[in-house]
Amino acid sequence: MMEMTAMEMTAETKIQKLKTQLHAYQLRITLQEIRPPIWRLIQVPNTLPLNRLHDVLQTVIGWTDSHLHRFEKDGKHWGVPEPDEDDGIEIIDESQTTIGAVLTTPGDSMLYVYDYGDNWRHSVELEKILPASGVVRPVCIAGERHCPPEDVGGVPGYAEFLEAIFEPGHEEYDHYVRWASGPSPLNRSVGRFQPEEFNIMAANDALSRMRWPSASKRNNRQVLLRNRF
Repeated sequence: MMEMTAMEMTAETKIQKLKTQLHAYQLRITLQEIRPPIWRLIQVPNTLPLNRLHDVLQTVIGWTDSHLHRFEKDGKHWGVPEPDEDDGIEIIDESQTTIGAVLTTPGDSMLYVYDYGDNWRHSVELEKILPASGVVRPVCIAGERHCPPEDVGGVPGYAEFLEAIFEPGHEEYDHYVRWASGPSPLNRSVGRFQPEEFNIMAANDALSRMRWPSASKRNNRQVLLRNRF
């Protein structure tokens, strides 16, 4: 086996420090194949396990955590291992892997797949690694557009939904309006699904009410988590 050069050893040391030291990761999440794009910009601690990143993504994007999910990168898959999986994909326990163990350099990205039926695929890109002192809690700092309704039928189903929801004469209009919980029978504009709407205050309020790993628990688990990639 070839020995590592001094430059390679320095780069490896930096990566190991990023995996174990506390930093704030700025991540851009983009729902693929939708135009105009549906996206969110968040900051989270690099020590956050992937299962808690899943919680953050569900909250800021607007999903309801009603389906299975997994993360993918370089042929590896992280999620909730199922003993009776028969699709030939090895699922690594997402609760035992931190974000910092998977994404190490600005520009790195992974795939977040939610609802295998609708097959919503999100790119999760590491934009910045920011210094952190003290506790880093998940926060959404920007974003645009409402996520599609659950079980709408993926990208083609969402396109059909948008075509019908704003056309009262469409044969599926009443069905989709009732299914999407609006509009109100008292005011035809109240409660209507708005694809351009994203309430960042509501997203951050939801994040603030969630419990996150404490610094002490995080530090105790670092040795276990840092080498899971």
